[in-house]
Amino acid sequence: MSNQPDPKKFGYIRAQSEFGHDASDSWDTLRPKSCGPGRKQLPPLPDNETVLSSTHRTMERLTNNPCGDLGYGPFFLEYSLMAEYQMLQKQKLPGIYVMPSAKSPLRWNGVMFIRQGIYEGAVLRFSLDIPNNFPDGECPKVLFTPPIYHPVIHPLTGQLDITRAFHKWKRNFHHLWQVLMYARRVFMKIETNTPLNPEAAVLYEQDNESFKIKVAQSIEKAQELLYNDPDPEDDHAIRFSKWDPAIHEDAKNRMLSQNDSSSREGSPNIQSLGLSWMKPGSTEIFTKNGTDSA
Repeated sequence: MSNQPDPKKFGYIRAQSEFGHDASDSWDTLRPKSCGPGRKQLPPLPDNETVLSSTHRTMERLTNNPCGDLGYGPFFLEYSLMAEYQMLQKQKLPGIYVMPSAKSPLRWNGVMFIRQGIYEGAVLRFSLDIPNNFPDGECPKVLFTPPIYHPVIHPLTGQLDITRAFHKWKRNFHHLWQVLMYARRVFMKIETNTPLNPEAAVLYEQDNESFKIKVAQSIEKAQELLYNDPDPEDDHAIRFSKWDPAIHEDAKNRMLSQNDSSSREGSPNIQSLGLSWMKPGSTEIFTKNGTDSA
C-alpha cells in the first residue's frame, strides 16, 4: 500500500478549511495542472465574498465564546479595551478625563468637570467598571465617589443608572465613550422618572430651591475630598494637589505661551485682525480696532 496521501481527500480538507465550502468533487480545479514543460497552473484565488464570509464566521466563533477553545478570549478582550480607549480619545469629550487603572484594565478612573447648569463648578470623581466578558454581557457601571446628589444616582453607592439609556448592551453598536457622554449629560438634563434617589426627584419637581441647596452641599463634600488619595495602590489614580506657585506657575506660563504662539502661527481671524461685526454698546456695524472707522 502506498504511503502517499490521497490527493482528492487532501484537496477536500484544504478547500473546506480555507474556502469554507465542500470542494470534494472539485479537486481537479484546485490541484496544480501542468501547462507545458516546467510550468504549473496555481489554484484559483477565492473571491472577496468568500474571504469575508470565512473571516466573519471565524470572528463570530471567537467573540461569542470569550473563553474559547483556542484561548483567544483574553487577547480579544485586551484588543477591545484598547480600541475603546482609542475611540474615547478621539471623541475629546469636554470636561472628562479618564485613565485605565494600573490594577485592572477593567476599571477606568475618571474625573468630570461640570461647567454649566445646576451642578456648575462641580469636580466629580468616578470609576467606569467594565464586565470581564466585554464587549458582551451587561452594561458597564459608572460610580461616583463620593455619591453626588442626583435623581438617577444611588445615594449610598454612587452608581449611575445607565440602563435607562442602554437597555441592553449591544456589541459593536454601543461604546464606552457613549456611556461617559451620557454620564455627563445627566447633569445638564435632569431626569426624574424611575429614580434611584426618590427624594432628589421629588425635590427637583416640587421644591427646586431645596434641591439646589442639597446639590450645593453634595458638591462641597466632593470638593473637600478632592485632594485625598483615592487609591494609594493604584499608580494610575487621578490625583489633585493644591496650587503651589513654585511647581505649577512655570507649567501654567508654558501652556499659555504655547497657546499664544499657536494662535499667531495660525490663519488670521477676526479676533487677530482686531475686527468686529458690531461696536460694543452700539448698533454700528463692522468697526476696526475699537474705532469708528470701517
